[in-house]
Amino acid sequence: MASGSAAVNGGEAGPPNGEPALKRPRESAREAAAAPPRFQGEPRNKVTVVLGAQWGDEGKGKVVDLLAMDADVVCRCQGGNNAGHTVVVEAVEYDFHLLPSGVLNKKAVSFIGNGVVIHLPGLFEEAEKNLQKGKGLQGWEERLKISDRAHIVFNFHQAVDGIQEQQRQQQAGKNLGTTKKGIGPAYSSKAARNGLRVCDLVSDFKVFEEKFRVLAEHFLTMYPNLNLDIDGELKQLKGYVERLRPLVTDGVYFMHKALNGPSKKILVEGANAALLDIDFGTYPFVTSSNCTVGGVCTGLGVPPSYVGRVYGVVKAYTTRVGVGAFPTEQDNEIGSLLQSRGREVGVTTGRKRRCGWLDLILVRYAHMVNGFSAIALTKLDILDTLPEIKVGIAYKVDEEPLPSFPANMDVLTRVCVDYETLPGWCCSTEGVRSFEELPSQAKSYIRFIEDFLQIPVKWVGVGKSRESMIKLF
Repeated sequence: MASGSAAVNGGEAGPPNGEPALKRPRESAREAAAAPPRFQGEPRNKVTVVLGAQWGDEGKGKVVDLLAMDADVVCRCQGGNNAGHTVVVEAVEYDFHLLPSGVLNKKAVSFIGNGVVIHLPGLFEEAEKNLQKGKGLQGWEERLKISDRAHIVFNFHQAVDGIQEQQRQQQAGKNLGTTKKGIGPAYSSKAARNGLRVCDLVSDFKVFEEKFRVLAEHFLTMYPNLNLDIDGELKQLKGYVERLRPLVTDGVYFMHKALNGPSKKILVEGANAALLDIDFGTYPFVTSSNCTVGGVCTGLGVPPSYVGRVYGVVKAYTTRVGVGAFPTEQDNEIGSLLQSRGREVGVTTGRKRRCGWLDLILVRYAHMVNGFSAIALTKLDILDTLPEIKVGIAYKVDEEPLPSFPANMDVLTRVCVDYETLPGWCCSTEGVRSFEELPSQAKSYIRFIEDFLQIPVKWVGVGKSRESMIKLF
């Protein structure tokens, strides 16, 4: 016998308990239209994301600074003080490693998300150094929030980073070229589930101390020669607690309120870049976090449907710090010219950057992963003196074309690059403030990039300041 809940001959199913169904009065079409929606539809606020599309050092800080001028919230979602962003405001050059570049906007809240690993001495030292440079950072502690779920980088993480690099050099004759800021070991602690978070530090310090000693002993067991001052570091950390506590917030709730409350402009500042992503980068010569768009969701607690425009920052040529494959590298006069004209020295490490032609195969791959809405093309002015400019448009291995960007680094080191040669413009673009003012050859260079990638260029950078970013649309 059929139960009361079964549909009969395609009719409506009855209630499971056999009771007669309660009939709701039907709403008129007008009433239904006037009634507020029962559930929220489209997200009220979406985040705008700025990401590096190469190996870092593309000039993300300048683009973020431009967008942060009228932002309400500016966020960091991954990485640590291995990142380095330079922002020039009113002739003052600020260097940021942990603080979001948007901290210079006194009307915005800066937020360090759960995906970031934080070295507390580095954070406060960075703030002090920038305070001495100009007035831009005054009152920074009143407008900074830090997720309680963010992991902490300890001094011994940094010491271990150095030892690991030394061991790689001795064993394989090749290191990874890390910044030795402890980022990899801190993320390793996070993945091993013995790391410590900001919420641990600002709650019961005795419990924190016990966990800290266990973690320190764990590293001492692995690295007996590690020189640790456990008591000294604990004392230092305890000294930060009261200063840190007012900055700490429930990051998930903070972002939820920002996304679903009154209208707000929310900006996310990516650190590092697509080709340094732990999953999609040129592994193993990568960083330890996801610096592609997925890291925005996991590093801030933002649902994917709340991600709005994603801007990729592309330097007009290519640079890389440290070791690893670099198909379009110019280890010659061209590379030296790009290095000197572009002042290509790492903000974090002080190391000279390797330089080469723009690699559009690499940027197209970054677009596949991130889905860029538009591009910011930076440092176009560095090409001003070149009579001709080459652009990498295809890879070949053993005369066979590669259909995609290779995962295997042994393959990437063997690729030959097919270039398109474009005419240079041999005149200065530094004073240019509109697309129309650019030389015709520079315009052609920009259009070539757009046509190849099938992505519009929204900004073009021809100098160091935010005023030198030309907006195309």
